[in-house]
Amino acid sequence: MHHAAFKHYGMDAVYELFEVAPKDLETFFKKTVVEKKIRGFNVTVPHKEAALKYLSGTVSAGVKMIGAVNTVFVGQDGRLDGFNTDEIGFLKDLEGQGMSVRGKTIALIGAGGGAKAVAFGLAGQEPSEMRIFDVDCSKAEKLAKDIGLYYANVSSVSSFEKLDIPDADILINATPVGMKPGDPLLVKKERLRAGQFVYDLIYNPAETKLLTAAKAAGCRTANGLGMLLYQGAMAFEHWTGKPAPVEVMRQALLERMNTCLN
Repeated sequence: MHHAAFKHYGMDAVYELFEVAPKDLETFFKKTVVEKKIRGFNVTVPHKEAALKYLSGTVSAGVKMIGAVNTVFVGQDGRLDGFNTDEIGFLKDLEGQGMSVRGKTIALIGAGGGAKAVAFGLAGQEPSEMRIFDVDCSKAEKLAKDIGLYYANVSSVSSFEKLDIPDADILINATPVGMKPGDPLLVKKERLRAGQFVYDLIYNPAETKLLTAAKAAGCRTANGLGMLLYQGAMAFEHWTGKPAPVEVMRQALLERMNTCLN
């Protein structure tokens, strides 16, 4: 989608993948970025929190509040500005889905970097209650506590059962569980009910086991493709200063996903 956006504007730019092990993160920020003359990049799992200490320029209010960064702009002076486009990208997609969060009960699975952005975004939309679970209970507790500094009605739960999924209006999976064919089904069909909205941040595969079960239970469903699109569009604007050609990017993204599926 970024290549399509560059082509749309006739820009001489490429978007490349850099696989960076946690032990090599400092080398990437201090050496690779300089040597490759990188002007901007995204940060994904597992680096969204660890990357914060390498930001030497402006850090957005969203990054400070969430405690995770996913978009970095490299200035002409080499300073690194950090943004989090996950939060707004997620909310933009929810809006496109016609889903209002206000007054709803939310069950959120996961408390990592991506989950943090989603959780803060949801909390700001005035849900009646949001419950957070993570296999690492301390992460869920900390996330709920951090959100509690800004918003009310957010709590962590110590077990998956205490998420009380059947009672939730909205269920969100913000973990990587479901990306691999051998991954377990997070929530059985019997624990879901018709009318719930089930959102899985995973977009490849396009339909995870969770979404398949949710559809069978009569739930409304969405995967993370829309979030990917909108966070990418915002990242493009931070890097280039140009309005993102969203429909061009959407078409490129859909074509790429269809190619992967076929």
